[in-house]
Amino acid sequence: MKHLAAYLLLGLGGNTSPSASDIKGVLESVGIEADDERLDKLVSELEGKDINDLIAQGSEKLASVPSGGGGAGGAPAAGGAAAPAEEEKKEEKEEEKEESDEDMGFGLFD
Repeated sequence: MKHLAAYLLLGLGGNTSPSASDIKGVLESVGIEADDERLDKLVSELEGKDINDLIAQGSEKLASVPSGGGGAGGAPAAGGAAAPAEEEKKEEKEEEKEESDEDMGFGLFD
């Protein structure tokens, strides 16, 4: 990811086709050592491609990926199923407060 981030930063700076040495220079300027093998692979895969087109294609692919609930095992149906769980959580929080007040006789502001 660090190699890709440096590539994108160079692209934003106006360098439409950054070389491996350009990317390495950006990474070294912030104290990060570049992995030559990964860097060469990234440059070879992105060579001759427009980064804006690649981002647009990636966005289209992500749009087709289902995300969010709504399926089995999702949020409980409206009604009484959620109420007991919420009450139990409140009780647990109250118990934790009581236990934490003891602190072996020492308080934060004593």
